[in-house]
Amino acid sequence: MAQHVHDSLIYDRRLRPIYELLELGNNKKALQEAEKLLKKMPVLPCGRALKALALLRLGREEESNTLLKALAEEKPSDEATLQVLSFCYKETEQLEKICELYKEALKKSPGNDELLAHLFMSYVRLDDFKSQQTVALQLYRQVRGNPYYFWAVNSVVLQGLRGPESSVPAKRSLFLALAQRMVEEFISQEKIKDEQEVQLYLSILMEQGKFKEALDFLGGTLCQKVYPGAHKSLKIDLFKKLNMWNELNSYLKMNLRSERDRWDYYKDYLTSCFELAKLNDTTEENENNILDNCHEFLCQLIEGGKRVRGPYLARLELHKRMRENNMNAKELLGDFADLIIEYFRFFGDKQCCTNDIALFLESISRDERITVASKLVRDSGISSTTLPQNKEQMQKHICSLQLSRMCGSNIGLSQEHLLALYTALRLHYEHGLSAFGQNLLSTDMGPSDPYSLLATHIMYDVAAEEGKSYHLIEAICLLYYVLQNSPSNFHAKLLLLKIYHFLGCGVGAHQIYESLDIKHIQLESMGYLHCALLPATGLVSVAKSVYDVTLSFFTTSYKERLEYIAMAYKYGSFSKIEEFMDFRDRLSNSLHYASTSAEQLLLELVCLSGALWQNLNTYKMMSIHPAEDRIKWNELADNRDLSVVVRWDPIDLIDHNEKQNSFDQDIECLQIRSHLLRLVASFIDALNSHDKIQAENSNEGNRNTEVLESLKTSWNEIFKRIRSKNFTKSSNKFLVNLLPSRLHAMLDMPYETFFSDVAEFLIDLSINFQLTDDRVAQLNGNVSKVQTILCDSVRENNDQEDNIWNRREIQQRIVSAVEILSLYAFVLSVCHQKYATTPVQAKKSKKKEGVQKTASENLSQRIIGLMRHLKQELQICDNELVLWKQPKFHTSLAECMSGMSLNPQVESSVTTKVSDIFKENHLQTIKDLRNIIKDKIRMVNK
Repeated sequence: MAQHVHDSLIYDRRLRPIYELLELGNNKKALQEAEKLLKKMPVLPCGRALKALALLRLGREEESNTLLKALAEEKPSDEATLQVLSFCYKETEQLEKICELYKEALKKSPGNDELLAHLFMSYVRLDDFKSQQTVALQLYRQVRGNPYYFWAVNSVVLQGLRGPESSVPAKRSLFLALAQRMVEEFISQEKIKDEQEVQLYLSILMEQGKFKEALDFLGGTLCQKVYPGAHKSLKIDLFKKLNMWNELNSYLKMNLRSERDRWDYYKDYLTSCFELAKLNDTTEENENNILDNCHEFLCQLIEGGKRVRGPYLARLELHKRMRENNMNAKELLGDFADLIIEYFRFFGDKQCCTNDIALFLESISRDERITVASKLVRDSGISSTTLPQNKEQMQKHICSLQLSRMCGSNIGLSQEHLLALYTALRLHYEHGLSAFGQNLLSTDMGPSDPYSLLATHIMYDVAAEEGKSYHLIEAICLLYYVLQNSPSNFHAKLLLLKIYHFLGCGVGAHQIYESLDIKHIQLESMGYLHCALLPATGLVSVAKSVYDVTLSFFTTSYKERLEYIAMAYKYGSFSKIEEFMDFRDRLSNSLHYASTSAEQLLLELVCLSGALWQNLNTYKMMSIHPAEDRIKWNELADNRDLSVVVRWDPIDLIDHNEKQNSFDQDIECLQIRSHLLRLVASFIDALNSHDKIQAENSNEGNRNTEVLESLKTSWNEIFKRIRSKNFTKSSNKFLVNLLPSRLHAMLDMPYETFFSDVAEFLIDLSINFQLTDDRVAQLNGNVSKVQTILCDSVRENNDQEDNIWNRREIQQRIVSAVEILSLYAFVLSVCHQKYATTPVQAKKSKKKEGVQKTASENLSQRIIGLMRHLKQELQICDNELVLWKQPKFHTSLAECMSGMSLNPQVESSVTTKVSDIFKENHLQTIKDLRNIIKDKIRMVNK
């Protein structure tokens, strides 16, 4: 025994440096140390496992897999080796093999509770709830610990809620009833010890709709003892589900006396009042008594101590609900506008005041809103001839202006009025900056910054009305000036990001995006602001880097999310397990993730260059499977946070269906993009299988051709279905509105006919090994059409007096044209290798050898002819891109900046910066697109 412990210590001492090197990411050194150790102890399992892990992280997967396979066959049982092998399988996403490892290890050590715990966690990562339950019960029988028993209970619950039979109501009820009985057995034996166990029992009752039992248990002795800090919200929900409005009303009144600023309590309290008014008596007198009591209670809270927002907001909400129920709110509460003015007087100096009052604006007519807006502006105490005397008065003025815009006061104003308002806002910003914005920390936002944000929205309105970019460029300059004074103002950065993408300036957008330092979950919730718009910019290098970072987040976080669930079990946080599962599912089925994955692969295909064998190897590494559609279309989730960009647009003109309409269109766009990727992959697979058909008479070629035919049919059906829906573009009425989906650009370009004809061309080749004159003319005509679109788009942009305003749409057409021709060039290069460089025989033809040779030569010459025509059209495109004119401004930026009353140094720096960004974007876009075209010219140069 002593010798065994001694050997273990020696092994640990020798293995520790390798562990440390792997943790530090020094995989090469770790591999060297592992090999040194294995020279002394060649059969040491953990040393070999560490070597396999180092090889894996160095990208030497085949060597690593060989080692892993050998180790798995030996069925190791020591903890250290099993852990390292688990790391390897996690990184290669072979989670099922971890289960096999621990099952085999348990055969050697049947009573090892640590191995059982690891086996349980391995099933957790696979969502194998039935196996989880079995292992958890084994653990409980051995260890007799509550946590293991409740692992089993939660596994039963998950079988009912998420298991394979969860869609069957009877099975669902059966599993939940079983879980309830399991917990009640523990309750009867007085074994419940932890509040998480109580929470799990309550959730089981709630899932079954046993709300009365849950409420009784919540108020019982056991719950009071074990879970005294039970969430009040749980009791409130149970009262609501049981329609116990009297109890809810009394309970909330008791809680509101001690927590006077709980807005969620007030909403439920008012709901209970209105429900009681309906239930107790239908007479108007009784209704009024209940609501009178409600109003009296709110007044008591208002007068009950330090002034807080909650009861004032509740009074506004009461007024709103009474009007919705056709009750005389004015008689009980007074004029609604007066209540808003009172709220504004007390809380207008707080930044939250705008959003507070906005909650109630929709409940009154537009005329009433305009009246309220006028009163608010007057009540702020600032007129056209006065300036704020302190920060509080300035914040009130800002709040009144924001609400005024939300009420629609800016609608219908002439451009002169809007420009005068912009000037006033700009001057107020300058005054606030000089009076109250000095000596701030770099992380602070300037107190007068909202003036400039509001001014930016005004200038967008002017620019949209004119259909010209000048005033929007001026807004860009203003925002840069704000960022010089408040470097951390993310609101200004987000508006800049929106404007740059609206004007098609990808370089400027990317600079702002990087300054935002978006990380982790923000890559998903805010990715629509930049990552999703990059395909329209033509900036290849920028798009690649952003795609890599975004997809890396999804890949890494998926593994982390699995560990979150395992850790929730480990620490008994049963209430969090389903939250983590929902979070995992929403990210796994994210539309943004699916779209970015498809765009990255398409971009890789578009950017292929070099020798054909290199391109084919790159294509092979992409692991595209044309026959499989791996996207779960019915489960795609929209995780965008549209509220992140600040807006104060008129509430009656905001399209509340904008997000859903955009989501629907983006799904259809992904349908096209994903199908295009699979269709092009089917072209390559069909061409690559040709030799095997002839040499081995295998079925692979026929299968690939069948996949190609199927995809070609569904390709046309997708376009037909989408066009039948008649989607409309998103409105650009306001700056914060979502940009139109790329779907419309895809439908306007000849994607459908172009790739449908290429598919027919390849199907003909695979069946008849012939290329007719009509087919050649058809393909060449399609190429010429795309070239014409590109050249016309460049000329259209050059001919415009303002070649910035519509640049995004024009640029998108040019990028799409380059994409179409690039994908076609790759397909033709593979086609040339298979049909033109290798003599092709017809299927079991009995023609003479000379006739065969002539047919092969004719086919070869026609394919070369297709390539030469494509080369000529690509050269025309390249020459036209050289002629694409730089952005031009109607008035110099210097004049624009001088109107802002800034010092000369600021004028010069901001002017130069904005001008340089637009020029750099133009040159970089042309450079990237021309590089792609030149690569394709070399690819088809025959």
